[in-house]
Amino acid sequence: MFTRDIGVDLGTANTLVCVKGKGIIMREPSVVAYDVRNDAVRAVGTEAKEMIGRTPGSIIAVRPLKDGVIADFDVTTAMLKRFVSRALKGSFFSRVRMVICIPVGITEVESRAVYDAAKQAGATDIDLIEEPMAAAVGAGLPVSDASGSMVVDIGGGTSEMAVISLGDIVTAQSVRIGGDDLDEAIIGYIRKKHNLLIGERTAEIIKIQIGSAKPYEGESEIEIKGRNLVDGLPKNVTITSKEVRSAMADPIEQIIDAIRITLEKTPPELSADIIDKGITLTGGGALLRGFAELVAEETGIPVSVALNPLDCVVLGTAKRLENNNGFENYVFRRGKRFR
Repeated sequence: MFTRDIGVDLGTANTLVCVKGKGIIMREPSVVAYDVRNDAVRAVGTEAKEMIGRTPGSIIAVRPLKDGVIADFDVTTAMLKRFVSRALKGSFFSRVRMVICIPVGITEVESRAVYDAAKQAGATDIDLIEEPMAAAVGAGLPVSDASGSMVVDIGGGTSEMAVISLGDIVTAQSVRIGGDDLDEAIIGYIRKKHNLLIGERTAEIIKIQIGSAKPYEGESEIEIKGRNLVDGLPKNVTITSKEVRSAMADPIEQIIDAIRITLEKTPPELSADIIDKGITLTGGGALLRGFAELVAEETGIPVSVALNPLDCVVLGTAKRLENNNGFENYVFRRGKRFR
């Protein structure tokens, strides 16, 4: 009765937190702003994201996770502490049980870093769940059945593909390519084609507003502002949906190649199930226009987007906290061995 149960989707782009009995209570960008003079944290989440590219020399706004894993341990720990503190606000609990998600392709050292960060953030009991497993449970797939279910979770730093049967992962593939790489591809294209330097936030806006994986009806253009690389002065440029699609083509193709590899590794009986049931997309990348249709064309398998693709992973952790539904046969591969 003195334990607070918290589920965390610790993502490269965003961190989502849920609390047992309350559901999702927090959706914040995985960004921390701190003062380099004394290492004091000035802001986390949305407030810190607003500072990116706009801070004085004494303050740095950083994203402490890269490619789905911890790049800066101390800053990640500070961010988690803030999020846990908000989750516990106004309550008196002596123990914190945390379920936290990790990429399926993570190394032992990287998973240990996640565990240690959660421990230092105040968690007393920690379970680590692989993201595609949590996403499949959160999306409501019949993971406990003796049939194959395939989920593709496209996050900010990684894309995870897994085939699940009888409550555990049969085969999986992880590539460190995600929404951030699409943003970087847009930045690189505009720099090369238009001699214009733009920031991460502008690239993300372009991707959301006119980005697509396939041509779509009502394609438009957008005017963007940046710095002219020729004379260093501010400059306006108009780019089209076709240009953005061309810029993102390479990372999108790499994600689709990883899906193909996962399907090639799938046992024949489960492959037959996937043909019947299709592939389910989760994560922010699933919202890219035309991506589901492109995957269906390239694989010949029906593809659908989960009902709440951005929330699937954290909803999976919530089910683990509530009644273990969907995780009865799952082996928590890296949780207990660090205790």
